[in-house]
Amino acid sequence: RGERRGAMSAAPRGCSGAPRGRAGEKQCSWASYMTNSPTLIVMIGLPARGKTYMSKKLTRYLNWIGVPTKVFNLGVYRREAVKSYKSYDFFRHDNKEAMEIRKRCALVALEDVKSYLLEESGQIAVFDATNTTRERRDLILNFAKENAFKVFFVESVCDDPEVIAANILEVKVSSPDYPEIHRENVMDDFLKRIECYKVTYQPLDPDAYDKDLSFIKVINVGQRFLVNRVQDYIQSKIVYYLMNIHVQPRTIYLCRHGESEYNLLGRIGGDSGLSARGKQFSQALKKFIEEQEIVELKVWTSQLKRTIQTAESLGVLYEQWKILNEIDAGVCEEMTYAEIEAKYPEEFAMRDQDKYLYRYPGGESYQDLVQRLEPVIMELERQGNVLVISHQAVMRCLLAYFLDKSADELPYLRCPLHTILKLTPVAYGCKVETITLNVEAVNTHRDKPSLNSLDLPSRQSPVRMRRNSFTPRHHSLGSKPLHLLGPLPALQAREGAEQPQLEVSVQVVPSLCSPPHHRWDPHRHLQHFLLFLHGNHPAWIGLGGKNNQESPSKPAPKHKNAPHPAGVVVAVFQSQVSILGFWQGG
Repeated sequence: RGERRGAMSAAPRGCSGAPRGRAGEKQCSWASYMTNSPTLIVMIGLPARGKTYMSKKLTRYLNWIGVPTKVFNLGVYRREAVKSYKSYDFFRHDNKEAMEIRKRCALVALEDVKSYLLEESGQIAVFDATNTTRERRDLILNFAKENAFKVFFVESVCDDPEVIAANILEVKVSSPDYPEIHRENVMDDFLKRIECYKVTYQPLDPDAYDKDLSFIKVINVGQRFLVNRVQDYIQSKIVYYLMNIHVQPRTIYLCRHGESEYNLLGRIGGDSGLSARGKQFSQALKKFIEEQEIVELKVWTSQLKRTIQTAESLGVLYEQWKILNEIDAGVCEEMTYAEIEAKYPEEFAMRDQDKYLYRYPGGESYQDLVQRLEPVIMELERQGNVLVISHQAVMRCLLAYFLDKSADELPYLRCPLHTILKLTPVAYGCKVETITLNVEAVNTHRDKPSLNSLDLPSRQSPVRMRRNSFTPRHHSLGSKPLHLLGPLPALQAREGAEQPQLEVSVQVVPSLCSPPHHRWDPHRHLQHFLLFLHGNHPAWIGLGGKNNQESPSKPAPKHKNAPHPAGVVVAVFQSQVSILGFWQGG
């Protein structure tokens, strides 16, 4: 990749940290060439400006939509290096010893960022620190450039003394920096700490010095925003999310519809009405809501009969959302689990194998449902008090977002009938209260099967799974394929005749779609060379090994009547995954 600089050196300024040409002209952003590159989100702002609050919420959202994300809080590294905090003097800019400790902590944190993004399948890292000087931000830009990371800055600016004081009292009083210290003393010390940072604070300059960087400024907790040079899809998602969150107190109530006739019969999906006990629950729900005396409560339902009937009893206005409908079970709609197991045994087994990714024939997976529900999450973040009357799978997805649950945990969250979950967002998370209205109902929960209980057919393998049985995971730099079905001949990468050959692993993932009109030519696909980005230089990657020494220019035999592929061959090179061709199996 050329000569690597030390992490302590300043980054050359340019388009998102790109170097300038020999004559000083601005070059195009290096980040624009790396569509699969990991992203480093860099927080900026004085203490008590909500950086950690935004970092944690953003990380929770990105993980929920399937983008592996992790927060790296510099305060944690500083507390590990300095076991006991004494006073604000540690943050004075003329405290040379402390400044050196803080810089070392930043470098250690950045090395952990590097390991996470390059070795641990991470896609986004959030560097949660003040980063208030251009020197520190240039160091981060240089670090990102050396490792081919995109950079997106999030600066929180707040000059409202009431907001700052509230943040200090809500969060900083309980900080590990202030064990058993009276809150008045905490407030005094922390305000002096802020003054130490103000001495050297250099806000992002959108008109000159920082005009080529990608960033968003969040001003006074969302009263205003300034967005600059958003470069890709994930950055636009980040901006959209940050523009929708707020810090006003509110409560979100989640519950399922009352027990339905199909619940009594053990049937999934469908559009049945409420049972007698379901109607009893709707009356109990009305009494509960009236007792709470909730200000300006909004009520949302799906467009299915059972949620509408539950809301009708409340005697208030409600909104119907089609995207709140229950997960689509496709050909399994209105069947019992016993009927599904008898009629579609392989489907039944595959769903137990990976319930989050499994997609019903002609229906949806939990991952599909999460994508469908994203607008609901955005609207919940914008709103005040809301009651959402939905369904088991939908409620699981919403609950997983607020409680920061993983994709493996999500499909097995307990959301019983006739139970209300009261969610109260707090500083760095969500407080949950479970309220049972004492109306009996059937139990619709199925526990996660143990590995020993999975009864897959003896010849069952991912290659033989029906097309679209699983929703694909999104693979990018640092991620790995879901199913490893190789091996195939090792790939080799060549940058030139004198360059050493680099081993590349070849793996196969199930083919998720293959157009019926597509002419399948296995030799042509498997012997095509792949143009791959190796650093900033293109490298040709082709099939190597003793059994495959043909020239790439040699014409391959035609196979006009060859069957469609069962798998996709991918090359994994320096933690990057690229589609190479297709595989029929065998």
